[in-house]
Amino acid sequence: MFTNPPGDSAGRLIDAAGCRGLRLGSAEVSTKHANFIQVDEGGSAADVIEVMAAVRARVIDRFDVELHAETRLVGFDDEVMERVGARQ
Repeated sequence: MFTNPPGDSAGRLIDAAGCRGLRLGSAEVSTKHANFIQVDEGGSAADVIEVMAAVRARVIDRFDVELHAETRLVGFDDEVMERVGARQ
């Protein structure tokens, strides 16, 4: 879900920030690999965005490291893109 920051692993940072298994709505951070999001059948993109934003905020708060979305997000406004660290 996020690219690795220089010299570290996004998955390690996400796990160390206590986000493994974090669930918001129909989406959650995988319990097997912290840098993946799982979505329930019929889940929403909005829930995925909320999980990504929450993970990113926790990693910034805990480690002062800004994670950036690895996936290409389409159809979201600039505010959403900024919340998840997506590059346009």
